[in-house]
Amino acid sequence: MVLLLGVFLLALTLPKATVAFGDAHINITREVIMQKVTEVCREELDEDGLDFNPRDSSPEELVKACLGPKAKGEVSSAKFHKALREIYYPNKLIDRDFVNSAAHHFNSEAFLEGRGIITEGMGAIKANLRLGNLKAARETLGRILHTLQDFYSHSNWIELGNTEPYINLIRPYLPLENLADVNTPTCLDCASGTCSNPILPNILKEKKLTSGYFGLSSSLKPEGKCSHGGEVDKTSKTIPRGGINKDERRSDNAALFDAAVKAATEATSQLLEDIILTAGNEDFLRMMGVARASILSFVIDTTGSMSDEIEEARSVAYEIIDSKQGMQDEPSEYILVPFNDPEFGPLFRTTDPEKMKTEISKLTAKDGGDTPEMCLSGIQLALTGAPSSSEIYVFTDATAKDIALKDTIDALTSSTKSSVSFFLTGSEGRRRRRSLGVGSFNDYRDLALASGGQVIEVSKSELPKATDIILDTSTSALVTVLQRARQAGTEETLSFVIDESLNNITIYITGILSSFTLINPTGVIQTHNEANGKLGSFQTVGNLWRIRLDVDRQTGTWQINIKSNGPYTLTVRGQSTVTFIYDFVESFSGPHPGYAPLSGRPQAGQPATLMLLVTGRNGPSSVTVKDVDLVMVSGPESITSSKINNIGNGDILATVDAVPQGEFVITVKGTDKVSNTDFQRQSTTRMSISQVNIKAVVDKSVEPGKMVTLPFSVMTQEGGGLYTINARNDRDFPMTFPTSLTLTPGLYINATLTVTPPANTQSGTDATLTIEAKSSSGADSNYIILRLSVVTKITDFFPPQCKDVTVMADDCPEDVSLCGPYQWELSANLTDDNGTGIESLSLRQGNGNLSHTALTDPVVQAFYSASCCSQIVEFVALDKVGNAGRCHHSIARSGGPPALSLSLLLWLCLLVSLFSVKP
Repeated sequence: MVLLLGVFLLALTLPKATVAFGDAHINITREVIMQKVTEVCREELDEDGLDFNPRDSSPEELVKACLGPKAKGEVSSAKFHKALREIYYPNKLIDRDFVNSAAHHFNSEAFLEGRGIITEGMGAIKANLRLGNLKAARETLGRILHTLQDFYSHSNWIELGNTEPYINLIRPYLPLENLADVNTPTCLDCASGTCSNPILPNILKEKKLTSGYFGLSSSLKPEGKCSHGGEVDKTSKTIPRGGINKDERRSDNAALFDAAVKAATEATSQLLEDIILTAGNEDFLRMMGVARASILSFVIDTTGSMSDEIEEARSVAYEIIDSKQGMQDEPSEYILVPFNDPEFGPLFRTTDPEKMKTEISKLTAKDGGDTPEMCLSGIQLALTGAPSSSEIYVFTDATAKDIALKDTIDALTSSTKSSVSFFLTGSEGRRRRRSLGVGSFNDYRDLALASGGQVIEVSKSELPKATDIILDTSTSALVTVLQRARQAGTEETLSFVIDESLNNITIYITGILSSFTLINPTGVIQTHNEANGKLGSFQTVGNLWRIRLDVDRQTGTWQINIKSNGPYTLTVRGQSTVTFIYDFVESFSGPHPGYAPLSGRPQAGQPATLMLLVTGRNGPSSVTVKDVDLVMVSGPESITSSKINNIGNGDILATVDAVPQGEFVITVKGTDKVSNTDFQRQSTTRMSISQVNIKAVVDKSVEPGKMVTLPFSVMTQEGGGLYTINARNDRDFPMTFPTSLTLTPGLYINATLTVTPPANTQSGTDATLTIEAKSSSGADSNYIILRLSVVTKITDFFPPQCKDVTVMADDCPEDVSLCGPYQWELSANLTDDNGTGIESLSLRQGNGNLSHTALTDPVVQAFYSASCCSQIVEFVALDKVGNAGRCHHSIARSGGPPALSLSLLLWLCLLVSLFSVKP
């Protein structure tokens, strides 16, 4: 509860003028997530007999304390921070995208509609979690938490004297009672606009629920109704004037604001508790990004010529699974996507290494022989199915038949910040036919460079040596120090900084290389002729040089001189918890201004802002950030510096006056305070600018078999004319959209896209939509990525019921220290009357044995037995749409020491009487 009230206490200590509910949305969400992660981690470690001892409540410490005791190795909090952002951003965007929607903010007495948003969102989250679509679940969670939290700020729930959350908002089977109708006046006139409580006395006495009306462009509201209030609400000037919102903490409403924050915090906790009951502890932690950072993701060509490659991919997967078991480097998720022609997929995803072994063992090379294949379709599935910032490895010996997807893949890698690397074992000369629209190996090189991946060209016999790179990069805290690409033969010396936190440092050079010379900060030199030198060891295979630095490497600035006869790439990577995450963002105005992440490319010729989080070994406070730069990755080194502003919680706003032309990456330089050594980190995904901008919003799920219409708008800053429009989705759902739009510079043109998930689409399916706009010359383009959840309409909102609980605990001694030899038992009847039926029954608390009769029975009988030393039991019954019912019982006796026997009491009385006799 201390953490749950953290934001409430924060509101009391911050300067009053700065406290606003718009800020509290993120603070509330952050604090409650930290609290729930703390609780769940402690439960998980307790079950394993391990201690959970975070030094503080920071994300870094929680992840270390949660994951560290279970496995050795570096524990990175980057995945947790990314997951949090995927919740925070959609929460904040409700204030931009739905500022006029009464339902999204519980304005204008839209209580039923607001609860409908929460109910639909919870259904989508539970369905997404069942299929492992964690990103979709996080985004929906952020949106509905904003709506839930707004209820306490925008309604009169607090003014009615309520101190607890309104549980009916997240229990759709309970009615919303005593709502003020549209004809009932609710407020007194407040000429000053800052009256402490303008609710009419009879509304307070009758406990009528109301909320303020809000209008950005209109002052109309029903007669006698409360307004939301504030400068931007035009209805607040219509009698009764003023407003009842508690969005800001002022002297006249301080107590109400504090109470609203407290109630919203507890309501957020209740909603997350529902998700935990449905998902279970392990999946809840995965949803929150508290999981090992490494992901193993393979996209494999299964045509007839690929038997050697499939065997090698299988061997590498087995080696990673077996050698990294019990380590932080052990992947937390496995993804496998096969492809050939004309088929690709399905995507296989699991957290179970044995299931991955089984699935990859099923792959066989068959058919084919007439290249090209459906390679990019397989990559698309992997990119949309894998977490952000994943490493994806593609095995193929053929070119791509579906080259029309190239721009989509480029957009997806940019959006997800994932890297795609290719192991190519064929030659373009193997292709027997060339048809229009077929790609070349150069297309793979383009995609790898754009994503920060590599193209490794080897013979089939050399492939086992090349796949060491997969073992290198399947790590828990992978960071990139430097990455550069050159398109022509040249000689160049490049510098990079190695800090004390970096381990397992490896340099990769792919391409046509004449020689290299490596120089450490003290001037020690190793050349390409020394496979085992003073600085490290290297091996070559195909077009890959892999240089592994010695463990006792020198910190400071290193140099590498490269002479090449053609294109090459240089990558320096290692393991470290000193890292950063970033998003390009744009500001928005309104009642609650803020920043929104850009889905596509930054705008050309405009100032740009990055939101970064730079974290060290002990959190953001253990690093000092000196420079955030945009660096051109091809051609002569060109650096655009930014102005940096630390805005708290480790977040940094970095602003550049204009984004550079061409492709660039982000570099961050600073000092690791733990070791007092300078560090350098770089993003891997290439970014570029565009004159085009696309806007579109998805905020709700769609039913299978139902067509949904998505409005979107396109604008170009200059160079209007005909622009090609293309839209794709990774599920191959039928779509319609205009194939072109004529744009006028500076003017948004509106259009619509329709998508229809087939009627047999599984509930919880997550579809990723990409909309692209490209100029007629092809010189300029941009994109937007949208996620659409397909969820079967839910009509069952009632959780299973726990009835007829019988407990037999008479044998348990009153003195708990004597509990060892004794057992107690519990039985209960579980029903889901008129519901979808009980699907699972699991033990959430208790060390005993739980069994049950068939789940298909109308009444499921549950039986639990445990030692009298384990005195609490809780088990959860889930129905088929994720409603959770629970049975909870404790045999612990309350109050005081164990009861004294009658004989002992008589002896005590006798002793007292003897010692009380006077001489």
